[in-house]
Amino acid sequence: MGTTATPETGRLAAAEASMQAEVQRYYGEVLQSSADLKTNACCTTDAPPAYLTRALAKLHPEVLDRYYGCGLVLPEAMQGTAVLDLGCGAGRDVYVLSQLVGESGRVVGVDMTPAQLAVARRHVDYHRDAFGYAQANVEFIDGDIEHLGDTGLGDASFDLIVSNCVINLARDKRAVLDQAWRLLREGGELYFADIYADRRVPDELRSDPVLYGECLAGALYWQDFLQLARDAGFRDARLVDDRPVAVTDPDLAQKVGDMRFYSATYRLFKLSELEDGAEDYGHAVRYRGTLPHHPEIFRLDKHHVFARDEVVAVCRNTQRMLSATRFKAHFDQLGDGKTHRGCFPGAVQAFPFDTEKQSISGTCC
Repeated sequence: MGTTATPETGRLAAAEASMQAEVQRYYGEVLQSSADLKTNACCTTDAPPAYLTRALAKLHPEVLDRYYGCGLVLPEAMQGTAVLDLGCGAGRDVYVLSQLVGESGRVVGVDMTPAQLAVARRHVDYHRDAFGYAQANVEFIDGDIEHLGDTGLGDASFDLIVSNCVINLARDKRAVLDQAWRLLREGGELYFADIYADRRVPDELRSDPVLYGECLAGALYWQDFLQLARDAGFRDARLVDDRPVAVTDPDLAQKVGDMRFYSATYRLFKLSELEDGAEDYGHAVRYRGTLPHHPEIFRLDKHHVFARDEVVAVCRNTQRMLSATRFKAHFDQLGDGKTHRGCFPGAVQAFPFDTEKQSISGTCC
């Protein structure tokens, strides 16, 4: 039975279409480069590792100039994988990932802003030549990340899904997470940077077009995000990195008041056997030091750092993340995992973000 249209559903649909049009206008017309941003929310201010610097040096200047990401979206062990970039914009991350997956891999970018996609598409041949590929391994699709079913992308067709400061712009974030679960293969990963709030953003701010375009009005309260992720199937979300967002524009700062925003990178694994808690079954792992660009240290998340050849006790969820994913070949699995010892020590966590870290208000990289 179809849904009956009502004045309220019509009003909500009109509001959603209006905000989507405003986002397209903001990123397609108002912002001509990262210098036009009013906050550092949609900027990556972290110092890039050497291999990213080398990859960025091969990108076309126009692609670099139209970049509005908020984190370093650099999953490990990407060679030969199939990657989907949600909200790819002008293609900066797509073209970086194109180099990391290699000519045998593929990267698909999805975006709903024609002006951004036009920039990405006109430099496909430029980057194919710069990377020395016989054929381009990238594709750009016009689509809404809330309605990825309309793009024709098949179930379980990607090893990795990435996104850089875009999911906050979606009105229906649960739909985005549901589609990510559908599109990922078992053992695949959603690795993304985005903006989170320390409380729920009031309705009067959520409809502010500038705050929305600056990635603040659509920011999820971090507790709501964790619940949405669980509801979509992604248990045990892992926080990789975070930093406070500096709201430097006086008018915007007055609007948000004492609300605090954080740029954070999370990784969510599609692993059907993960538990809600960090349970100790006597597992331990040893990192072999074989991940490209990470010969001595591998950082799974903010609380799990593995030094080469060091034996580390881990909960069962972490063991699954390292044994049933693309990381399997890089770890020795120790212990039989047959004896449940209760909750893993130190597993309880309250507010996840670093409130002591200084807000960064420098220029975008």
